Amino acid sequence: MPDVREDSMALIARYYAAFNAMDIEAILACLTDDVAHDINQGERETGKDAFRAFLGRMDHAYSEQLRDIVIMTSRNGARAAAEFMVHGVYKVADEGFPPAHGQSYVLPAGGFFDIKDGKIARVSVYYNLADWIAQVS
Repeated sequence: MPDVREDSMALIARYYAAFNAMDIEAILACLTDDVAHDINQGERETGKDAFRAFLGRMDHAYSEQLRDIVIMTSRNGARAAAEFMVHGVYKVADEGFPPAHGQSYVLPAGGFFDIKDGKIARVSVYYNLADWIAQVS
């Protein structure tokens, strides 16, 4: 019998490996069609199309690598969390944020997930926005 916790941990590891490679199709393959995406200190977006657009905006303005990733799951594998360090470069100004000129930043962040039928059904990402703004200002 498969270990659902191991399956969920492997799914989250694949998701973050795809993110670090900025392999958008591999990222989307980890998600349900109606994925809920809670953007840090922002709105909830729903669906793969919205997630694809978000990834495009992110890739345009930022270059990020997630390191020191630690993944945790609930006993039933239906929920997961990850903590990691974001190592990034702010390439192009993002609307509503300070001007960009290649500033580097490193900050702790976390991701929280609902998992349904072997796919990610919710992604909620959190980091300290004030810390990020201080680093790039």
